[in-house]
This record gives sequence, C-alpha cells and structure tokens, in this order.
Amino acid sequence: MREVSIPIGQDAVSLTFTTDLAAVRALVRRRAEQAGLSEKRAVDLVIAVGEVAANTVQHAQTTGRLDIWHDADEIVCQITDEGFIDDPQAGSREPLPGATSGFGLWMVQQVCDKVDLRSDEAGTTIRMHMNLKNC
Repeated sequence: MREVSIPIGQDAVSLTFTTDLAAVRALVRRRAEQAGLSEKRAVDLVIAVGEVAANTVQHAQTTGRLDIWHDADEIVCQITDEGFIDDPQAGSREPLPGATSGFGLWMVQQVCDKVDLRSDEAGTTIRMHMNLKNC
C-alpha cells in the first residue's frame, strides 16, 4: 500500500478492504452521523465513497484503505490503493451522451464539496470533502 504524503486528520479512523464494501459504507455512515452531517448529505457521502471503493475493487484490483476524519468544518474520506488513473482530469468532465462508463468519478465530483485525486506509479489517492457548515 502506498504511503500517503499528504497528512490526514488526527482523529482518523482507517479500514482496509478488499471486497467488503458494506463495511466501508457502514463506517462512512457512522462517522458522517457523528460529525453532524445531514441525512441527505450523509447518504451522498456514503454513495460517493462507495463508488470510489468499488473502483478500487474493480479497476485497481488491489487492497484499498479508507481513512476518514472530521474537524469543525468538514468531514474527509480518503481512499488509497495501488491502482493508476492515467487521466488527471478523471471525473471532472460529464460523460458524453451514449457513454456506458465514466459516471462514477463524475458523480463523486457532483456530490462532494471538493475532490482531490492524486495518481502515479505508486498508486492512487482520492480525497472527498464535505462541508459540515450549512449541511
């Protein structure tokens, strides 16, 4: 598993996963509720993180790690795996009409307040942020 060079929050909880995405979703749901995220936003975050975790299972085909933390302003979920995304703009463009793939990361960009994607030969880290203020 690649070492993440960007710091994570002090109260971060981590979960390593291979195929058990139910555990990923349950942890995100629990932490979103603890952070005070609204019901609708918590569901959005669970779906977004679940999509990124599913991409790890399907495309990277490696073990993934979820790190999740929050402070007074935001909740952050980070998925790290050993896969590589060769398009630095992945998810930032709406899929073309008739496309049969490419919707997952685009949807993540739509529901999260900020998404950071870093990918190189060592692996991929996707960090999803949701604001806790006005949620």
